[in-house]
Amino acid sequence: MRRPGPFVSAALAAAAVLAALTVATAASSDPAPAPAPAATAPADGSADAGFARDMAVHHQQAVEMAYLVRDRTDDEDIRVLAYDIAQTQSTQRGMLLGWLDLWELPTVSAREPMAWMGMTPDPRDVRDGALMPGMATRAQLDELRAARGRTAEALFLRLMTDHHRGGVHMAEGCVRSCAVPVGKRLARGMVDGQRSEIARMDELLRARAGG
Repeated sequence: MRRPGPFVSAALAAAAVLAALTVATAASSDPAPAPAPAATAPADGSADAGFARDMAVHHQQAVEMAYLVRDRTDDEDIRVLAYDIAQTQSTQRGMLLGWLDLWELPTVSAREPMAWMGMTPDPRDVRDGALMPGMATRAQLDELRAARGRTAEALFLRLMTDHHRGGVHMAEGCVRSCAVPVGKRLARGMVDGQRSEIARMDELLRARAGG
């Protein structure tokens, strides 16, 4: 078999180089895929972050009160209500803290509670544990711990009604001011759910007043 001459070999090599350059040029001329836009986390001082922090604390007290009354009454209506409140607000609290973690924001802020709504808590209430609207004071929680039976039931219903009203006020603030859609949806759900529970607690409280 005859080997190609030097001129044929050079021509073949040049053709190969030209082909490679053509492929490389065509590949480099294709536009690169645009990177997906990164999700923007809310700022530390935003309403979204403030609502998540403050409502997590607010919910924590509701869960505490619900478990306190469950241990102090045999009434099935109160126990079912308390269980529902504890489970719902524990789940929501986990979501709120999870968002803060996802946003890489601290769960505690140097700002005062409710600053995201432009509110300043009464220093006397803060000293007694009522950090936000509707929260029970330490003295009221001690009273609930000491109560039993119908007394505990009535006290719980009054305290939790005030607590829910404060929670509705905070959730409505997020609906107005929060920017993250999933946070606004959760806040709307809180408003609807807690208003429904307020109506139920009013029925239970009136039944005990009449009994």
